[in-house]
Amino acid sequence: MVTGPLFHCRRHSWPPEEFVSRSTLQLLDFDGGAPPRLAWRRRLNSHANKLKEFSVTFIEAMRMMTLGLRLWSYVREEASHGRKAPIDPFTRESCKPSASQGVPLGGMGSGSISRGFRGEFKHWQIHPGSCDMSPIMANQFSIFISRDGGNKKFSSVLAPGHHEGIKKVGDHGISSWDWNLGGQHSTYHALFPRAWTVYDGEPDPDLKISCRQISPFIPHDYRESSLPACVFVYTLVNTGRERAKVSLLMTWMNSIGGVSQHNGGHVNEPFIGDDGVSGVLLYHKTAKDYPPVTFAIAACETQNVNVTVLPNFGLSAENSVTARDMWAVMVQDGQFDQNNFSAGPSMPSSPGDTLCAAVAASTWVEPHGKCTVAFALSWSSPKVKFQKGCTYNRRYTKFYGTSERSAMDLVHDALKKYKWWEEEIEKWQYPILKDVRLPEWYKFTLFNELYFLVAGGTIWTDGGAPAFDEKESIGKNSKSVKNANRDSKSGHKKLNKGAPTPEFTSEDSEQRNVDEKIVGQPFVDYDTEIRYNQSVNPPNSPDDPDNVGKFLYLEGIEYIMWCTYDVHFYASFALLDLFPKIELSIQRDFARAVLNEDRRKIKFLADGNWGIRKVKGAVAHDLGTHDPWNEVNAYNIHDTSKWKDLNPKFVLQVYRDFAATGDMVFGREVWPAVCAAMDYMNQFDRDGDGLIENDGFPDQTYDAWTVHGISAYCGCLWLASLQAAATMAHRLGDHAYAEKCMIKFLMAKNALESKLWNGSYFNYDSGNSNNSKSIQADQLAGQWYAASSGLPSLFDESKISSALQKVFDFNVMRVRGGRIGAVNGMHPNGKVDESCMQSREIWTGVTYALAATMILAGMEEQAFTTAEGIFTAGWSEEGYGYWFQTPEGWTTDGHYRSLVYMRPLAIWAMQWALSPPKAIVEAPKVNVMERIYISPLTMRSIHENGVRRIAPKGSCFSNTVFHCEC
Repeated sequence: MVTGPLFHCRRHSWPPEEFVSRSTLQLLDFDGGAPPRLAWRRRLNSHANKLKEFSVTFIEAMRMMTLGLRLWSYVREEASHGRKAPIDPFTRESCKPSASQGVPLGGMGSGSISRGFRGEFKHWQIHPGSCDMSPIMANQFSIFISRDGGNKKFSSVLAPGHHEGIKKVGDHGISSWDWNLGGQHSTYHALFPRAWTVYDGEPDPDLKISCRQISPFIPHDYRESSLPACVFVYTLVNTGRERAKVSLLMTWMNSIGGVSQHNGGHVNEPFIGDDGVSGVLLYHKTAKDYPPVTFAIAACETQNVNVTVLPNFGLSAENSVTARDMWAVMVQDGQFDQNNFSAGPSMPSSPGDTLCAAVAASTWVEPHGKCTVAFALSWSSPKVKFQKGCTYNRRYTKFYGTSERSAMDLVHDALKKYKWWEEEIEKWQYPILKDVRLPEWYKFTLFNELYFLVAGGTIWTDGGAPAFDEKESIGKNSKSVKNANRDSKSGHKKLNKGAPTPEFTSEDSEQRNVDEKIVGQPFVDYDTEIRYNQSVNPPNSPDDPDNVGKFLYLEGIEYIMWCTYDVHFYASFALLDLFPKIELSIQRDFARAVLNEDRRKIKFLADGNWGIRKVKGAVAHDLGTHDPWNEVNAYNIHDTSKWKDLNPKFVLQVYRDFAATGDMVFGREVWPAVCAAMDYMNQFDRDGDGLIENDGFPDQTYDAWTVHGISAYCGCLWLASLQAAATMAHRLGDHAYAEKCMIKFLMAKNALESKLWNGSYFNYDSGNSNNSKSIQADQLAGQWYAASSGLPSLFDESKISSALQKVFDFNVMRVRGGRIGAVNGMHPNGKVDESCMQSREIWTGVTYALAATMILAGMEEQAFTTAEGIFTAGWSEEGYGYWFQTPEGWTTDGHYRSLVYMRPLAIWAMQWALSPPKAIVEAPKVNVMERIYISPLTMRSIHENGVRRIAPKGSCFSNTVFHCEC
């Protein structure tokens, strides 16, 4: 733990006065208008470079050609059913990714919209698994200023106009607006979940403007943090000698991204709410049977602010009111006709037409006077529907109901509560921002990496049972539950819901027979059984205060799998620290999946073999894609029931969460799954030395990096999981199981050290490949979790510090001088391991995890130097432009793979290491492992023989001292 200042790492990173004049900062310093001292900053005229995507080498392409052909075929098959494949490297977005992202809007799990640092609304993720990155340029804030009796006027969209399609001559759409903002005197300041845009004399030299964007992301608040709403507070300061009439305008298109505005059937309706909140509701009729969406845009009328609306305008000359007409009215009058509020709902839009709305807020600002104007946006999509038929209520409906008009209540409450939101956000962030031990870049990057919990495709339901679409879940499945066993006995494959039965060829028959022998149990209708159990026996009663609903987040916007578990292993520190009840809910979901089996056959694309979707005892790779919770393991590149990291990671996460929360109910609830996960791994200890072996394919999170025999990564994870399981068993009173794990731990530790330790670090694996002696950045992942959970170190401190120093010297400092993070693999001769695509990549989340491990080992200087490489390469002005879209990784020349990825949330593991939770800090400083009784005869046998074969023991379920079910 860090106890003193890190002067060697401290940076005065972009102080605000370098971007905004001191006098302007002082003028805006009321009512929260001035940006904070610590924030990520950009000028609005900064060029948004196109991002460079990685490419495989010729040798890598040849190796993966067969996999690529199978994947291409699978992507086409899914498309024929109207579904997106979880991994699709062949389809490209029409909008090329660029370095233009900013803080996203709203809370978690209700659909998200992002806003670029130059002001454009983009990155639309309203429905599960869908993401449209294109900006909708009609969605803007604009300003109109009149001085000297109207003789001096300024008008402009409050965003730079250098976008494709802007400023077309003779256009009746948004090109007819005034795009007069150059951006050279305007700056963006981001400290998630808030952002400030300061216009320092643009477009009016005598008007200072600050726009503050506020979203309800409040740790430990499971109500406000679920709300799909955002507030924009404008602070106006008139430095001129004349009174100024200022009108601010918010325009919004009835669209959820892409070309959805052209679907037809959309309706706009003005409203006057309580307490001066007025605006427009935009009812959006969705395509493909998705649930409808309603937007609300509004402003708050006060004694000094007048609010008017224009419920409908279009972007073409055929519309009765065009965008050009609307702009002309604002330039002339600065407001709309008050009678527009009584217009009522509009006629539904025609296909191909575009329907927009506007809200204007007008005020007078006296010479040297100040004024505040507040706008808000909400989007209500109360139902979330997955493509295979299940529909759930979102979390926020527990408080606002499922009416389409709830958007009006959401926007009203946002405008009335945003000051309280800010107070809570500041109370949360203040201790970290004021911590003098920490580098400044780290403080704001720590908060800004949390963008993923909003923009990472999160879904948060109310925890209730799903509603089923009969057409999807039953009509397409011609076989009844009664017929399932009969079909199984006759060797027929159960129909995947909504998908045709794959044709088995003669070359598949041998593998199919092997799979059937492995299964060895009667076939069950997994869908029906699991859905029945969830609806009849929900995990918590809806009225239980601990029932915070169910939570999903994507591995990444390019890898569409919910809660990918090997990646959640790194990211979960953020949820555990900030929303621990959500973290426990996710662990319960995986615990249930451990004890379940899904015997539907799927084809694994890496080797072309057939297997069953989910093996009992194996931890699921993910919670699914198109039918989460009910159809897990959407990932089908490899058979993850043979992966060596998932089960240890489950045990380690469960124990860490159990130790950090002290929740004995949770511990007892998931304990059977922990035992099952540990016992399942026995099959991979083929020589009886207590240590699992890898199987000569990429059987872990590095799913392109082959491992042979014993590996540093999986072996270390296994050691730590044995220690965690033993300690948890001891605390729960299952002493027999604790002894079993402790004995195996002592054996496995001896085997790992004797076979992989080379005097300065652990070899990559025990094989004879050209990279078996590579230095893996992630070799001490198990030690990281052990230390984070308050468990004893797995190895001598000298070995830990030696291995970490080796990684720092080679994987960090020998790649671009330590300024781009830690490369995954490095040969002992100082050359990057290029044996595969992933060995030569820098993984952002792994680098943060490595830094956390260094902090826990007392190597703070190396830790912050290592992590700063991710900041420099990804977030700084001299970097590659990955802010608010941090990828899984990049190559040594900065080319990214998989933007907007889950793993970089691991930066919160650094904060966990710096400030461990109270339950771990104040736990008795006793090595529980030493309290576990092992007979003298057993201990003597271990020490004398080095290894000792353990006789098979009964399942953990017969040894438990309590009875519970997951």
